[in-house]
Amino acid sequence: MKKKYIPYQIITLVFFLLGFNNSIRAQQDPNFTQYMYNTMTINPAYAGTRDVWSTGMLFRSQWTGIDGSPMTGTFSSHAPLSDGKMGLGLNIVHDEIGPARNTFMNANYSYIIQVSRYTKLSMGVSGGLHFENINFNQLNIFDPSDPNFDNVRNRLFPQVGAGLQLYSDRYYVGLSAPFLLRSTQFEDGGGEGRIREEIHYYLTAGYVFDLSPDVQFKPSFLTRAVRGAPLRLDLTANLLFYEKFTVGAAYRWDAAVSAMFAVQATDAMLIGFAYDYDTVEFAEFQNASFEVFLRYELFKKYKKMYTPRFF
Repeated sequence: MKKKYIPYQIITLVFFLLGFNNSIRAQQDPNFTQYMYNTMTINPAYAGTRDVWSTGMLFRSQWTGIDGSPMTGTFSSHAPLSDGKMGLGLNIVHDEIGPARNTFMNANYSYIIQVSRYTKLSMGVSGGLHFENINFNQLNIFDPSDPNFDNVRNRLFPQVGAGLQLYSDRYYVGLSAPFLLRSTQFEDGGGEGRIREEIHYYLTAGYVFDLSPDVQFKPSFLTRAVRGAPLRLDLTANLLFYEKFTVGAAYRWDAAVSAMFAVQATDAMLIGFAYDYDTVEFAEFQNASFEVFLRYELFKKYKKMYTPRFF
């Protein structure tokens, strides 16, 4: 029997139409299962904290099998400056969902303080631009002459963000808000309908335990809070074997369970993969989600990372 799918353009259109009569407050930032490898996307304070020039790319396909389902690609590159007292980075996120295409480009700066022998505090800020494109021609519109459905081309919004990260070689705790400006993306002539970005607050933490000389265990979590949407909680557990292979599992509260695998292919290159299986009722209409991740790092000869840090 052929599987029945819900056209995602219809879902997008329904929510957009709701915005004509009410303010929409809901989740807007994309999800990432491998957030521990993609931290600068949500926290500018991560810039420079790996003590090497680190570049990463991630691709996520969510709800595969549904027309117009979300797809997200990220690129990040950051490095320490001034003997590790500062960090500088660039972050690019491209997100597609239904007829909408959004690209975020941000420069990140961090100032790092040595608060104890083994612990540092990084304070980060970011600034950049949000490019928005919407092609309403992909939708079945009842009245094509309705001016509310004029295509949007390269509409720009400024963005700033801030974050903190307390960390050592064993643990990290981060608090951040990557987008602090509440840009209004749509408002009808009467002022009754509005679509506006909401501020997302993130809290992350993780700790590394040595189970044996060759096995490390790292539990971690990510919490995201945004007005108008339920609190999101991701619980993750990873095992690192022989400083080379990582196997893990995750649970997104009332949303999905995930499996993860990563391999340190060389001293410089880490490759990761994640597979999500949704646990919500909507799961019967779509397949799972997946992520692919690649990180490459450049070491100075005297700073070769003999023991790769687990985050």
